[in-house]
Amino acid sequence: MTGKILVSILFVCMILAGASVYYLQVFHFYEDAPMQDSVALVESDGTAGSLPVSGFRAIDASSSPIRFRACFQTDATPETLAGYERYGGATPRTAPFWFDCFDASALGDAIADGSAVVLTGQRNREFGIDRVVAITRDGRGFVWHEINDCGDKAYDGTPLGDDCPPRP
Repeated sequence: MTGKILVSILFVCMILAGASVYYLQVFHFYEDAPMQDSVALVESDGTAGSLPVSGFRAIDASSSPIRFRACFQTDATPETLAGYERYGGATPRTAPFWFDCFDASALGDAIADGSAVVLTGQRNREFGIDRVVAITRDGRGFVWHEINDCGDKAYDGTPLGDDCPPRP
């Protein structure tokens, strides 16, 4: 009889712990990011530029540098953005289900079929983390953070090399 009670208590504790971890990861740490009327982009010559936007929605979390996600509308199309630096190899990271404007799967498909262009928003926004901006043909825009080569090296312990900025 005592064993059944102990197992029941452990089971309830396990369910509560699992629900708490789920809540913390999916809801608690995220907060709305401030509204913006433009998005930063790096021009082809390396200088900072910006793109006017509307309907900007964003979430961020201080618990991780790669949790930032944003959605917006713009009059720009991939064809009109030739003067900005392209960002190769970016893969959109999934957003929490409740942030419904950011569909990483659909965006990944749009990038793969060429109906979206991926641009550099800001290099090394934080050491090893780049801000990436994607624009689709219909004027929808998306922003997320990507771990760059220096970040990959720093996190796996590989020597950084000369092409990486000094770590803070």
